[in-house]
Amino acid sequence: MGPDKARARFHELRKQEAGVTPAELDEVWAALPTVRAEEILGEWRGAAFATGHRLKETLIGCRWRGKIFRSLTDVKPLICLDEDGRLFSNVELGLGEASLWNVEFRGEVTATMVYDGQPILDHFKRVDDRNLMGIMNGSSELVRDRGEHFYFLLYRAPVR
Repeated sequence: MGPDKARARFHELRKQEAGVTPAELDEVWAALPTVRAEEILGEWRGAAFATGHRLKETLIGCRWRGKIFRSLTDVKPLICLDEDGRLFSNVELGLGEASLWNVEFRGEVTATMVYDGQPILDHFKRVDDRNLMGIMNGSSELVRDRGEHFYFLLYRAPVR
């Protein structure tokens, strides 16, 4: 699969409400170009692919809206809505905040968010100027539900 087909498939899969497989997402991931950490600074809205991964329900439950990359060392990975509809950085759920690095994953160096308080890495690849594909990586059962990574997407938009 080439990058153009991967972009088209990404947009198809993000619309599916169920039945997305990790194998399909792995194929898309492999064909997308890497991105550098300094290229993704800003506000990003987030969503999860419909793979059945239990972390999606956790994020829905905490009303996750997205991520804010203010700088390489100032990252708010879990921007959520409180009971009154106000945005906040959920440092309790994330066990702190995060930073951005360029890290090798699956043989390629790409932008990676490193959580401050837990051994979790979010790797990113560029879909286009407004969209990123993400894979959450780590060894905990929450991250590797049934042995599978958590796949998500970010799109450039205010988290509000």
